[in-house]
Amino acid sequence: MSRIGKLPVHLPQGVAVDIDGHNVVKVKGPKGEMSLKVDPDIKVEVKDGVLSVTRPTDMPRHRSLHGLYRALINNMVTGVSQGFEIRQELVGVGYHVECQNNILNFSLGFSHNIQFQLPKEVTAEVPQVKKGQNPVLILRSYDNQVLGMVAARIRAIRKPEPYKGKGIKFTGEQIRRKAGKTAAAK
Repeated sequence: MSRIGKLPVHLPQGVAVDIDGHNVVKVKGPKGEMSLKVDPDIKVEVKDGVLSVTRPTDMPRHRSLHGLYRALINNMVTGVSQGFEIRQELVGVGYHVECQNNILNFSLGFSHNIQFQLPKEVTAEVPQVKKGQNPVLILRSYDNQVLGMVAARIRAIRKPEPYKGKGIKFTGEQIRRKAGKTAAAK
């Protein structure tokens, strides 16, 4: 058995799961609603507030889908009940970001500001920072996949460079630094 696939998914209070005849799992909770089309070979059941995912055989294809769909459904349940959050830091002199009407306006040392439209599933917050600290961008969503893609696209606007570490990085991310040029010893 798959170590991930055989784990049950406990449904928190306020989360409802509906499975229709075409093997589409719909999860509804206080933060939003999501659906996922599950492979017809994989069986999804809900009993007494616990969701379980089973596979028909031990074929490699079924084994891989078993863990995959259990993880995706677990992320859906977590997302609609608690939500997900990603924090990013803007490292560099004069770097800052503003958020208005789901549009992020970045000032990252280019000749112009960069505007980034957020999808409707993602909300952004820019808390006030003390002088001498890096600005922080907080992204929240109930959809973990969309949140990760948005965070990766924002990071790609100005990746951290290896010499000074300037750019957009995830909070807690370690940037591998390179030594700069040194003066020739004579």
